[in-house]
Amino acid sequence: MICLIRPRMTDRFSFDLAHTDGRARTGVIHTPRGDIRTPAFMPVGTAATVKAMMPESVAATGADILLGNTYHLMLRPTAERIDRLGGLHKFMNWDKPILTDSGGFQVMSLADLRKMTEDGVTFRSHIDGSKHHLSPERSMEIQKLLGSDIVLCFDECPALPADRKRLDESMQLSMRWAARSKEAFGERPGHALFGIQQGGLEEDLRGESAKALTDIGFDGYAVGGLAVGEGQEAMFGCLDFAPDQLPVDKPRYLMGVGKPDDIVGAVKRGIDMMDCVLPSRSGRTGQVFTRHGVVNIKNARHADDPRPLDEACRCPACSNYSRAYLHHVFRAQEMISGMLLTWHNLHYFQEIMQGMRDAIAQQRFDAWEADFHARRAQGDIDPL
Repeated sequence: MICLIRPRMTDRFSFDLAHTDGRARTGVIHTPRGDIRTPAFMPVGTAATVKAMMPESVAATGADILLGNTYHLMLRPTAERIDRLGGLHKFMNWDKPILTDSGGFQVMSLADLRKMTEDGVTFRSHIDGSKHHLSPERSMEIQKLLGSDIVLCFDECPALPADRKRLDESMQLSMRWAARSKEAFGERPGHALFGIQQGGLEEDLRGESAKALTDIGFDGYAVGGLAVGEGQEAMFGCLDFAPDQLPVDKPRYLMGVGKPDDIVGAVKRGIDMMDCVLPSRSGRTGQVFTRHGVVNIKNARHADDPRPLDEACRCPACSNYSRAYLHHVFRAQEMISGMLLTWHNLHYFQEIMQGMRDAIAQQRFDAWEADFHARRAQGDIDPL
């Protein structure tokens, strides 16, 4: 199926759905700071930096948008300081769009260090133990101070598994917080507010959440409460229905996902955006993602291997260095190791996204997906 793209409006936020192939979708999100091609993978810049990467290097991998973290930035260096210094884009030298999460997931993970009420969450900083309060209104204030292009409403995200009563109560609270987030966000032309669907793995609760969010009205919708311990099979089972409960003409964002096969499976089920720390975290620990699967560069079998990580990859790590060199600098704990391996991982993730965008537009997503899985099943080629 092919849809016509409307003329771009550079002063506002909008989404144009261009092509569908099955449930997989490709299109463009327009923002005043630039276009975001979908499906899109967002590298994570938790503390105003993608670890081991310069901003221009992240852009060179093909990333159209980064994710920043409300919780971490409110604690250090504080949203107020970033605002005084010109906003997050200027502060971290990134002129493309930025999405910020609401801080809800990080606050909920603090367990014994937090207290939750209808108003919001009071918690102690994991850095210095100082006391803070985060509510829908404060989350919107922080994200406005940061200058985020895409803002996420404040929600509660229970870990899975959880019983139905807990999921229902949590979802209802999140919907009340979503309404307060929308009111606090106000009218901000050029900036977008996304609602977050909750309800665990329960189809009816997800449906109720989707209706509540749609009635409130958001610029995009996130599928929240997944990638929190349920496993891929359960996550895909939820994605078999959850995205279809959300508006067709708005971006759909799956939070905190994931591994390459998670990403492909999510796009197959109608997801447009996703984020994960995995490419950068794995790069710093010597885990490398390639077309043929995962390579652990720390393993001794790479010590004398003159080949690149992936012979088809054109990133700096693969174009200029051997596996033997990358093995050496990782074992020697040289900083260049994390830089090169992270660059490769981010480049590979963006190659996956471009491959899916092309395949969907050409109505050959199933063939692309079959080839993707076949290569990974083949495994890494034995060393010379």
